[in-house]
Amino acid sequence: MTVDVYAQFFSADMTFAETKRRAALVALSSDSERGQIRYTASAAFFPHVDDEDFAVSYDAYFSVIMYEGKGRRSKKREAELMEKLRGTVDSITNAAGGKIDWNSPLRDARIS
Repeated sequence: MTVDVYAQFFSADMTFAETKRRAALVALSSDSERGQIRYTASAAFFPHVDDEDFAVSYDAYFSVIMYEGKGRRSKKREAELMEKLRGTVDSITNAAGGKIDWNSPLRDARIS
């Protein structure tokens, strides 16, 4: 079962597939099955043409597995991963030419 541990929209800057992207959905997701757990950090850049546009296009989607092993969801592990999330997301998005403005959230965070 996949669960978004954290998800939040931020102002961002990227041109991908000849389309200007002005926002990004950043997430930390957990996926567990048969005693195995995996945490994935991701960012999906999208056009965000106005304040009401949150139609995320997943063609500019970047992700990396932050943790994988035996076990189940752990609040302690999730707190440790959240501390590393921004740096991890920056490393995968900067390599693709994207920049997230962490000081400009577009919505409140969703945390589960």
